[in-house]
Amino acid sequence: MSMAPPIRFGTDGWRGTIAEDFTFDNVRRCTQGVASFLKKRGMAERGLVVGYDTRFASEHFAMAVAEVLAGNGIRAYLCQRATPTPAVSYSILSRSAAGAIVITASHNPPTDNGFKVRSEYGGATAPADLEAIEAEIAVATRWERLAFEEGRRRGLIEIFDPAPDYIQQLQRLIDVSPLRDHHFKIAVDAMWGAGAGWLPRLLGGGKTRVRELHGTRHPLFPEMERPEPIPPNLDALQAEVRNTRADLGLALDGDADRVGLIDERGEFVTQLQVYALLALYLLEVRGWRGPIVKTLSTTSMLYQLGQLYNVPVYETGVGFKFVAPKMLEVDALIGGEESGGFAFREHVPERDGILASLFLLDLMRHFKKTPSQMIEYLYAKVGPHHYDRRDRLFPVEQREAVARRLREARPKALAGLPVTRIVTQDGFKYELNGGSWLLIRFSGTEPKIRVYAEAPSPEAVGALLDEGLGLVGMEG
Repeated sequence: MSMAPPIRFGTDGWRGTIAEDFTFDNVRRCTQGVASFLKKRGMAERGLVVGYDTRFASEHFAMAVAEVLAGNGIRAYLCQRATPTPAVSYSILSRSAAGAIVITASHNPPTDNGFKVRSEYGGATAPADLEAIEAEIAVATRWERLAFEEGRRRGLIEIFDPAPDYIQQLQRLIDVSPLRDHHFKIAVDAMWGAGAGWLPRLLGGGKTRVRELHGTRHPLFPEMERPEPIPPNLDALQAEVRNTRADLGLALDGDADRVGLIDERGEFVTQLQVYALLALYLLEVRGWRGPIVKTLSTTSMLYQLGQLYNVPVYETGVGFKFVAPKMLEVDALIGGEESGGFAFREHVPERDGILASLFLLDLMRHFKKTPSQMIEYLYAKVGPHHYDRRDRLFPVEQREAVARRLREARPKALAGLPVTRIVTQDGFKYELNGGSWLLIRFSGTEPKIRVYAEAPSPEAVGALLDEGLGLVGMEG
């Protein structure tokens, strides 16, 4: 019998192909590793929240997690239905649990599922703790397990509804009454995911009208490549906004921790623009003050907003396993990343696409502007910023050769702009004269290389992306 392959937690959890490596036994191995970690930290008696999304067999994988926790004498608080990851994370606080396990592959293709671990503070687990959990998984050749119904009978598996506490928390953070009565016409794409029904529920009952697309469970995610709230996955939402003349479109990814925004013309608003808008909202509309935490793959507009409003900006590696601990350390106002995931103070340090959607609506309501007019208002403060990203699959065995090529390449200029600094914190980021930048890094969840760029014009972005792919020996 061959040895089980090592399980590694990437940018946000372990993900694999269902029935290939994402199997019930590997999920049980992972859970045993988490259980052993909690016991060694003296936290097992607090129990763990267990959540899951709408992917194929997610509820059954979650039941397998609960059985292993119960077998280890750890109480499992199992969500009664597919639940947004931010609601699962908030349940850690509302139940004073030691953390959470979430069965979700977020935005990955339908063939995948995943295993996320959340810490006692309700956010992504720090890298050092993830390494400790990986080490426990590596030696977990067997696992404890208590049959599901027996676990329930003994009180070690408790099924609960996370919605009431989470909704109460949202209402502490924002008064939704003015949003319900603002006569908004909103198109929402739930992307067949765990966020289905949440925005209509929160915004319904008044003069605002919400039409939801893809609001049922469909693990194949038809009409999109994957439940990631970026083009081309948003074609249906963009068409809906144009055809119904909606004020805006909002999309939630598969586990509702990310948000996508479509303006009133049916055009996609980039995640970097959305991050700057959310920071502007908290600073200007809400009057909040405090540090901003950004990953190195997101917008330099945040540095300019930091200067305008006299707040510091901290940059981390890509992934909320870096963002969440930094947010806690500096008591950040907001933390976010290029993928469209944003977290907020006075909440859990966890990406929350639902709360971000409510904040974006409140921004439009306050200024009485459309999304495209808000971008103009933002650019009046920080200048134009355009962004794009290109992903390329590559054979895993070529990873070291690609990395070596990047280490040896020390370009003095890119797309005609002098390189002022090269940052190798997480990949290779080339900071350019005038605030533009190019980033090349390996995906933490898939065998892909990602190339990102931000510049004052779409043409400059395209030229930078072409040069970036050229640096790794790939076609633009």
